[in-house]
Amino acid sequence: MQNVILKTEFNFPGQKSLYKGKVRDVYNIGDTYLVMVTSDRISAFDVVLPRGIPYKGQVLNQIAVKFLDATADICPNWKIDSPDPSVTIGKYCKPFPVEMIIRGYLTGSSWRTYKKGAREICGVSIPDGMKEHQRFTEPILTPTTKATEGHDEDISKEEILQQGLVSPEDYALLEKYTRELFNRGTEMAKEKGLILVDTKYEFGKGEDGTIYLIDEIHTPDSSRYFYLDGYEERQANGEQQKQLSKEFVREWLMANNFMGNPGQQVPDMTDEIVNQISERYIELYEQITGEEFIKSDTSEVIKRVEHNILNWLQSHVK
Repeated sequence: MQNVILKTEFNFPGQKSLYKGKVRDVYNIGDTYLVMVTSDRISAFDVVLPRGIPYKGQVLNQIAVKFLDATADICPNWKIDSPDPSVTIGKYCKPFPVEMIIRGYLTGSSWRTYKKGAREICGVSIPDGMKEHQRFTEPILTPTTKATEGHDEDISKEEILQQGLVSPEDYALLEKYTRELFNRGTEMAKEKGLILVDTKYEFGKGEDGTIYLIDEIHTPDSSRYFYLDGYEERQANGEQQKQLSKEFVREWLMANNFMGNPGQQVPDMTDEIVNQISERYIELYEQITGEEFIKSDTSEVIKRVEHNILNWLQSHVK
């Protein structure tokens, strides 16, 4: 089994703090730069699973870099450079406490909610009679709170404004950016024979008050993709859609009686399962980018990451 990045404990010059997310370790360098290491950790149902997935961090980081570059004309983003296959360095931003989730289709958690009888999600009305994986007339926005621990919670636009989580002016811009980014992602996916089903965006404010797109974008951890070819036929026949996303991990967990509920045990992650997940991530990378995935040297992956970050900081931090 290849070396994987399960955790990092670096101490960089000028480092003020280290934030460990479910998948990313984010180093604050002097309130000027954020160094984001995309680990090989994998989470599902807001639980970090016990084993790392080879090359997952590289896949996520390189897809995010590609899409950040491809959408910079729509919305300013935090990225400055990517000095390592698993690392992005960008502008220090204060994140908004909400995630902007946009859905083009009734699938995943929204379908599970709908199936239980709900006809409103995050304040958005959903019509009766819809089928799983059916396309919405217009994409819907279903924001969540950004929990530091436990589960993110659905929240409506009205509640966000009422609670003062985001100002009305800022929220209007977040909504505009979210829709335009999703449109661009949808176009780029279609060119590669995919449907961008749903995704989430995170935003933050720079010191100058500018709103930046932060974190990842259009990766299999933050997005769901269907294959375009055969979508209509599968839908008409009531068949499951062929998809590229992390949903297959959730489905494997659910089939093994795990949904992150108290008292439930994560099923045993065999080498076979771990390798299958790795292969699926690489498959999505190649499908969505149209490029061959080049596996990085992971023989001493932690040393490699630290070396590349230090080199970058030494040439940029005075």
